Amino acid sequence: MTSIVFMGTPEFSAPILESLLKQGYAVLAVVTQPDRPVGRKHVLTPSPVKRVALEHQLEVLQPEKLSGSPEAQRIIDLAPDLIVTAAFGQFLPKSVLAAPKIAALNVHASLLPKYRGGAPIQYSLLNGEKETGVTIMKMVMKMDAGDILRQERLPIEATDDSGSLFAKLSVVGERLLRTTLPDFLAGKITPQVQDSAKVTFAPNIKPEQEEINLENTAHQIDCQVRALRPEPGAYVMMLGKRTKLWSVAPLAEKTTQAPGSVVTVTKHQLTLAAGAGSVFAVNEIQPAGKARMPITAFLNGIGHGIKEGQQLFDGK
Repeated sequence: MTSIVFMGTPEFSAPILESLLKQGYAVLAVVTQPDRPVGRKHVLTPSPVKRVALEHQLEVLQPEKLSGSPEAQRIIDLAPDLIVTAAFGQFLPKSVLAAPKIAALNVHASLLPKYRGGAPIQYSLLNGEKETGVTIMKMVMKMDAGDILRQERLPIEATDDSGSLFAKLSVVGERLLRTTLPDFLAGKITPQVQDSAKVTFAPNIKPEQEEINLENTAHQIDCQVRALRPEPGAYVMMLGKRTKLWSVAPLAEKTTQAPGSVVTVTKHQLTLAAGAGSVFAVNEIQPAGKARMPITAFLNGIGHGIKEGQQLFDGK
């Protein structure tokens, strides 16, 4: 029976661990991020992967930093056949990468060599990609640079956001790993070297990337809103206060008004000017200190009195 140390943290990873267990692999230990405070009450909460591990009474390792830790030595001592990672969230030191008898494999949510890094799903949306996918790759010391075993593509729908793509790609990743592992272990796969000329990167989202630049086109703004939904959310400054836009829709019409100004306003619709004369409708909004609300509720409450031509949102 092939033995595995599994490493993962978010909801994306949990079904992949479940699948390995159902297939009968011997999961010797599960490595995940430490419990984190969640919500307004900061309740210390285990990761989705830890919850799965505990349900199956597996050994759980939670290093704050894997390199040089007792948990790293435990992995080395276990000497598994494979290490399998899926959105673990930490770099693996050389000693851990060398621990498995066969290989360390990663389930990565992009079509490598495109979007190496910690936020490939968000960047595929930010950049308006038409498709994404999952790559099963051998791990090396360089980030997401190992040889590719297999890939599977997935179209990106106009309604997709990071939340929906995480869910879809988790399904793809589980299926792809399930079908890849037996062939890899049987020596039926020839790993493919990544084309270094096609490498792009997807570093973790920074706080400054959450602010919407109203000089961008309506399409770019929609991509940003969906990329940062459900978290952390994209925002604009409305009359000096941070206001999150949770859902917008690019429109076909054009305008000569300055970005951030109101093009049309009714009881049920608010459209705004963006860059290059483009226009978008705001469908869901969250003013500072308030809950998320549909635009109708906003216009009939806090937003009552907004006028066409008004410079409602401050440009970045």
